[in-house]
Amino acid sequence: MSFQSCKDCRYFLPVDVFYGLCKRNKNKITQDDPFCDQAEKIAKCKFCLNYSAERDFLGKCKGTTLAYPDMVAVQCADFGWIEAN
Repeated sequence: MSFQSCKDCRYFLPVDVFYGLCKRNKNKITQDDPFCDQAEKIAKCKFCLNYSAERDFLGKCKGTTLAYPDMVAVQCADFGWIEAN
């Protein structure tokens, strides 16, 4: 999984299904816009050592708990960054 779109940035604020706002410059953006040079990756399940994908848009945490790859994991005590990121 790579960090390449605004939806993976700490400064992306979703407004609706299609659009969001950049918290840094207040511009209207889509979640699929490419990240900028000020982007900062946010902790999500797809970037965690404990996440294993099973199907598109669904996986498991530590092999037991269902998890979505884009689920924000900022408060997760077991979160650990994948080395490649």
